[in-house]
Amino acid sequence: MPSASSSAIKFSHLDKVLFPEDAITKGELIDYYRAVAERMLPHLRDRPLAVERYPNGIDKPSFFQQAAPDHLPSWIKQITVPKENGAGEIAHILCQDEQTLAFLANQAAITLHTWLSRADRPERPDQLLFDLDPPHDFGEARHAALALHNLLTELGLTAVVKTTGGRGLHVSVPIERRYEADELREFARDVCAILESREPERYTSEVRKNKRDGRLFLDMSRNAYAQLAVAPYTVRATPHARVATPLEWDELEDEGFDPNRFTLRTIADRLAESDPWHVMPEPVTSLGSARTRVDSLLLV
Repeated sequence: MPSASSSAIKFSHLDKVLFPEDAITKGELIDYYRAVAERMLPHLRDRPLAVERYPNGIDKPSFFQQAAPDHLPSWIKQITVPKENGAGEIAHILCQDEQTLAFLANQAAITLHTWLSRADRPERPDQLLFDLDPPHDFGEARHAALALHNLLTELGLTAVVKTTGGRGLHVSVPIERRYEADELREFARDVCAILESREPERYTSEVRKNKRDGRLFLDMSRNAYAQLAVAPYTVRATPHARVATPLEWDELEDEGFDPNRFTLRTIADRLAESDPWHVMPEPVTSLGSARTRVDSLLLV
């Protein structure tokens, strides 16, 4: 259970069951987030945060909270940023330390979502994200991620990959903060168009589900301003409390790879191994040559 080092937080109802099928309690959730803090915090710091809160467990009503709530402890940092389309401003929590992570878990914030940009330059993301959403099973996402990885390598771009805690995968390209979100979304859309043209029977960028015809959805929309992505190592509100987990690319070469093995109660084995994202690729300084290559491939 939480230790005296978190004495600034008044923990409550630690025995409350949040995951009924597995009898996982809020105390366990807090312990998990404190255990994973060292790996998780580098991906949270300085990023506007939104959370999914399940006060009475994942089988009861929940809510998605973007705006920082009133009456936060003074030691929790916040940032106010423009809303999408310039419709006012919104204050977000910044999760800068383990104590804030534990506080959020005590609020039954099971899943954490971050912006793709940092608070000081919210209009300029530092990553390009591809969300691979399979219609049936993880094998489809695995195939798509490997195909996308090959294409990105062809374009001279280095990427990392993580499970989402569901059936899908996120592929991210670290990038210097010199492009606005709309530029990155357009680039991502064209990359997806190339992938779709190569295997049209497998992939689609069609937003409407009834038009996808059983194909995997290549979702590039998260690259728009103020969009969110599940944070690495966050817990999902699923049976067994699955965890969004960074991977090595060669793990996806295994056709038997099972993303469901990463859960709140099993992740300790993973944490005992080296962190796949310990050394992130150098951010792309310019998309110029990749843009030129994309344009030529679109003409093929």
